[in-house]
Amino acid sequence: MPVIELKNIRKTYQMGKEMVYALRDISSSIETNEYVALMGPSGSGKSTLMNIIGCLDTPTSGEYFLANENVSTLTGDELAHIRNRKIGFVFQTFNLLPRMDALENVALPLIYSGLNKNTRLQMAEHALKIVGLDDRMKHRPNELSGGQRQRVAIARALVNNPAIILADEPTGNLDSKTSIEIMDIFRQIHEAGNTIILVTHERDIAEFAKRRIHLLDGLIESDSSL
Repeated sequence: MPVIELKNIRKTYQMGKEMVYALRDISSSIETNEYVALMGPSGSGKSTLMNIIGCLDTPTSGEYFLANENVSTLTGDELAHIRNRKIGFVFQTFNLLPRMDALENVALPLIYSGLNKNTRLQMAEHALKIVGLDDRMKHRPNELSGGQRQRVAIARALVNNPAIILADEPTGNLDSKTSIEIMDIFRQIHEAGNTIILVTHERDIAEFAKRRIHLLDGLIESDSSL
């Protein structure tokens, strides 16, 4: 069963008197435990599609099913609830809170889960062990390297056991050696059974994925699997 199903997704914006067609007619599905790279040049629609897949935005028309739930018509509050339960985000800029240590940053998505603090911190500690950072749990972001900060961000994405992990240019701020180390962590996470969607414009990074969807002018130009 697909974890993601997109049916005739369109997204339009009114820019003054002009109508902009960001997504024209996107239909696709992603199975559980797939590793997909979403590619395309600037203006191709990949950022818009990423926002819809990540429940940060809703389509103008069409249907989006996430883990068998139709999320295409939900309100902002309902989308926020879905994001917190079903999606783990990894961003290019890490998005860590500077006053919190690594453990506290990783535990953040669990605050609204109803779990007590000790349980939240135990789950965060487990996630940091997965990414090999259990010896840096009490370090704040400014005491960590760029690669270590991205590992914290990946642990935060993993902590609530999401249906999908959505990684937006996760190596964009890293050197090539550190990028390969981070992509190796994603490989291990995928092999452990997680579904990963990687948004990137870098072909060498996209090659780590098992399937590549290429967008152009709001349409899927190609969809190929290894």
